[in-house]
Amino acid sequence: MNCTFDTNVLIYTLVKPPDTKGERARELLARCVHGEAALLLFQTLAEFSHVAMRKFGVDPAEVWQRVNVWRQIIPVHPAADGDLDLALTLVSDHKLGFWDALLCATAERAGLQYLLTEDLQNGRRLGGLTIVNPFRTENRGLIDRILPP
Repeated sequence: MNCTFDTNVLIYTLVKPPDTKGERARELLARCVHGEAALLLFQTLAEFSHVAMRKFGVDPAEVWQRVNVWRQIIPVHPAADGDLDLALTLVSDHKLGFWDALLCATAERAGLQYLLTEDLQNGRRLGGLTIVNPFRTENRGLIDRILPP
């Protein structure tokens, strides 16, 4: 496993009809079906569930169905006690928001190399983790190496 997705990537799958970002998000998640390159963080699934219901008005049963499909094709990794310490260090040292810092800390502990998100600075390195915006065209080659088509 070498990458994970931030909540925003999953949220784009809700856009109907799908726009460019929605299509890209669906494509990236579909690439995970046949490979072992990606891992989902439990926090991402929890944040997706909350946002889908609160901001998009998605019925809890539909959220449950979507989350379960993803859980069947992409392994899920939970946060652990030590992730809180690293998250607080990231907040202090790098001025990250707490939830972004916790996501990065959990990804770092899981040994992941890339966090696919548009919410943090593209190309930024936090320890062994590199932030990659999957919606920027200049990142397509890197994304193809991370998640082969």
